[in-house]
Amino acid sequence: MNIRTTAVELRQRFAEARSRGLRAREAAEAIGLSEGAAVAAHVGGHDQPLRAVPLQPRWLEILQSLEACGPLMALTRNDSTVHEKTGVYQNLSASGPVGLAVGEDIDLRLFFQHWHAGFVVTERQANGSEQASLQFFDAHGTAVHKVYPRAQTVQSVWEQVQQRWADPTRELAFQPGRAPVAPPAAADVAARCADDFTQAWAAMTDTHQFFGLLRQFGLERQQAFGLVEGRFTQRVDSGAVRQLLLAASLDGTPIMVFVGSPGCIQIHTGPVQRVEPMEVHGKTWLNVLDPGFNLHLREDLIASAWIVEKPGDFGTVTSLEVFDGDGGLMAMFFGARKPGQPERADWRALLAPLRHTGEVAA
Repeated sequence: MNIRTTAVELRQRFAEARSRGLRAREAAEAIGLSEGAAVAAHVGGHDQPLRAVPLQPRWLEILQSLEACGPLMALTRNDSTVHEKTGVYQNLSASGPVGLAVGEDIDLRLFFQHWHAGFVVTERQANGSEQASLQFFDAHGTAVHKVYPRAQTVQSVWEQVQQRWADPTRELAFQPGRAPVAPPAAADVAARCADDFTQAWAAMTDTHQFFGLLRQFGLERQQAFGLVEGRFTQRVDSGAVRQLLLAASLDGTPIMVFVGSPGCIQIHTGPVQRVEPMEVHGKTWLNVLDPGFNLHLREDLIASAWIVEKPGDFGTVTSLEVFDGDGGLMAMFFGARKPGQPERADWRALLAPLRHTGEVAA
């Protein structure tokens, strides 16, 4: 069987999986591919429900060119959580491989060392219309970020962006996914660095120093939380996210919601209003369905939840962080605040009831 025949068969199998209602990521997994590899199989295809054209690897310039399109929908997800935010891509910059988008609505932290491939993906919708999106993937075919048009998008400019950055001759391949590496045993970690790490945590003057501490001490995130449990961190019930979002929707407290992929962290800042849990085919989704912001979190996959306090120049910064059964960070929640401002009292009031729900097994 030649490569051309294989690509045709992959496209057919992917289309069949999509027709059963599977999302693109799930459809790719159903045919034994990463999502990026499934999209790449559609390069050069014609008369298919999905078509793909590679993009030039000029990631910052591509994102900068989106501002003229007007409102777009930015989508960043991980295995368990999808974050969708509508707004204008503004104030794009980068220092080396690390980039920022700091717009009124689109707020991103970009890690371009993980951006391996990009495509213009055009897919036929159920009503027969076609929708184009920009989709970016890491070297293992995991989606790092996606961009979709909205009703308010300037369509002519959106089409110009696609044409400007397309590179139909570019050949792309993906590597197999890495097997997860088991972290060292908790007892070994505690014996090695518990006291020194606790002192270093207490000495933080900026929450961003936390990432340097993890590297310095060779710790995984939850291992770090365990070392300072009872002083700076507390395990809380797996229902904490639902309780928090419902309470925030009732009193209007503005919050920040962080969701990350391998190459992007996407942030919502503001209130949440319409919070709807939903059971679908045995899966429990916790949804925020607001104009301009949608969150879809697999509540049934929450294996552990932590309230975390980090010292800073302007007082303690407190977050709620939730993890899946593989230790993957699903989402982080903070009180809305500007740099250089102390944490909001109403945010701390939202967290207070969570602290009294008792511990839950991780």
